[in-house]
Amino acid sequence: MVLGKVKSLTISFDCLNDSNVPVYSSGDTVSGRVNLEVTGEIRVKSLKIHARGHAKVRWTESRNAGSNTAYTQNYTEEVEYFNHKDTLVGHERDDDNSEEGFHTIPSGRHEYAFSFELPQTPLATSFEGRHGSVRYWVKAELHRPWLLPVKLKKEFTVFEHIDINTPSLLSPQAGTKEKTLCCWFCTSGPISLSAKIERKGYTPGESIQIFAEIENCSSRMVVPKAAIYQTQAFYAKGKMKEVKQLVANLRGESLSSGKTETWDGKLLKIPPVSPSILDCSIIRVEYALMVYVDIPGAMDLFLNLPLVIGTIPLHPFGSRTSSVSSQCSMNMNWLSLSLPERPEAPPSYAEVVTEEQRRSNFTHNSACDNFERALQGPLLAYIQEFRFLPPPLYSEVDPNPEQADDRPSCPSR
Repeated sequence: MVLGKVKSLTISFDCLNDSNVPVYSSGDTVSGRVNLEVTGEIRVKSLKIHARGHAKVRWTESRNAGSNTAYTQNYTEEVEYFNHKDTLVGHERDDDNSEEGFHTIPSGRHEYAFSFELPQTPLATSFEGRHGSVRYWVKAELHRPWLLPVKLKKEFTVFEHIDINTPSLLSPQAGTKEKTLCCWFCTSGPISLSAKIERKGYTPGESIQIFAEIENCSSRMVVPKAAIYQTQAFYAKGKMKEVKQLVANLRGESLSSGKTETWDGKLLKIPPVSPSILDCSIIRVEYALMVYVDIPGAMDLFLNLPLVIGTIPLHPFGSRTSSVSSQCSMNMNWLSLSLPERPEAPPSYAEVVTEEQRRSNFTHNSACDNFERALQGPLLAYIQEFRFLPPPLYSEVDPNPEQADDRPSCPSR
């Protein structure tokens, strides 16, 4: 008797959204199929699946224990969110090599359905970072007598929803700072900075409107700037490792002594990035908008305005400046998103909300509906390649130069 061969072993998911991307959240049922194609008849012990979700961090640090003595300290930590096993064909135990324990699979293509439910408790969003990750996957294993098992692993994405339509994330963020430059016994006038943004919560693809006023009463030339930073924090064995990355930035006009610059809603676009991770005990991902004044020869004057990157966009009726993330193309990706060639004007109501959406809104106002819209924009781009990618290159050149207005000089002090 000539035994057949395994031609292919694949895993497919039954997607819950129109984008055909396997995306789930806590409490969802993950279902799919293990597809097996064989040429000729084969005998198997079992076909099993193993589904698991976990967060894991790892980094090393060099230590000095004395003269000419050094060693490496490893820091690792892991949090398991779920662990599910199921047998689709055969028995749970594979140590039975008797003929009675074998199952015969005829030549051709075969499908074996599987399903399991994710825990109702909060799950960390899928993430790939510098020193850690949050991963969810399903592994299929085909065990045959006297042969090595055939294994295949396929990952799926989990989002822990963050709805930015909550009072805490809709509240404006603002701050004011002032700095006086000193050189030996001489003191110049102060440099002052005031900045404000309309809310704390945003979704990928949105443009943050920055309102700021920078007054330069010092004797130096200064440059106002703004940047979005992502901070990844990893925790293990009581230690913390932090990585800070530039996500997007812009530069204003240089300000000579006695000049003032005002930003009336200067736009800074958020590229496809990971949503904030705030509920994982070993990995935390946070964002902040830094509005600052670059001062040559001195410490910069800066304001940090905290941001939360969510998954459910701003409701069209919640603000005049509606989220535009659902209007972005599905083909966007990390590399193609950059600052616009010219700052775009806020979309009109008709551009953002169709008549059909307006009528259906009053009966379909669930978080799932909003998340479906978000999946059509840059959030989808993040899902499709959420692996760790380097941040965009930093540029000191403003892609949108504007003519600075002549403003009154600072009052004498």
